[in-house]
Amino acid sequence: MPVPHDICQDLKLSKEDIQQKRSKDSRLDSLLNQYSQADAEVVKAETAQSDAPSDDALKKLKEKRVQVKNQIVERLQTPS
Repeated sequence: MPVPHDICQDLKLSKEDIQQKRSKDSRLDSLLNQYSQADAEVVKAETAQSDAPSDDALKKLKEKRVQVKNQIVERLQTPS
């Protein structure tokens, strides 16, 4: 069964750390919201039964999620 990715675990940061950083950085906050949305789309696509997307469509959704995650990592590594 598909489960949402835990961005905090992936980044090895606590939820408190992420929350603190996103409250000080509107771009990071936006990226984290985009990631949550992209992750939800992937989970929805993976669990779809009758209206399941093609393998290519699912692959594109996953690639979008990875791109947003990479932007988040880049943003976190940039000194404030």
